[in-house]
Amino acid sequence: MNLRDFKKDVEYVVGEFVDDCTLFLAINPHKATDEVAAVIEEAVDLYNDMKDKANECIEGRKAAYYAGLRKEMCEKVDALYERLSEIVTKA
Repeated sequence: MNLRDFKKDVEYVVGEFVDDCTLFLAINPHKATDEVAAVIEEAVDLYNDMKDKANECIEGRKAAYYAGLRKEMCEKVDALYERLSEIVTKA
C-alpha cells in the first residue's frame, strides 16, 4: 500500500459514509437531523485527520505505516456506522 492508494481509500470510505448519512436525512427530513449532523461532522474530522497523518513524513517501512492507518480508519468508520445505525433504529 502506498500514499496514493491510502488517500483514495480515505476518499471513498468516508465519502460513502457521508453519502449514507445524507441519504437518511433526505428520506427522513424531520428525524434526528442534529444527531446525524454531529456524526457527519465526526466523519469530516476523521477524513481530515487521516489525510494529515498520511501526509506526515515517515522513514522506513511506509507500507506498514499506511496499512496501520487503513486499519485505524476502518475501525473508526465502523464505529461511526454503528452510531448511525443506532440513530436510524431509534428514529
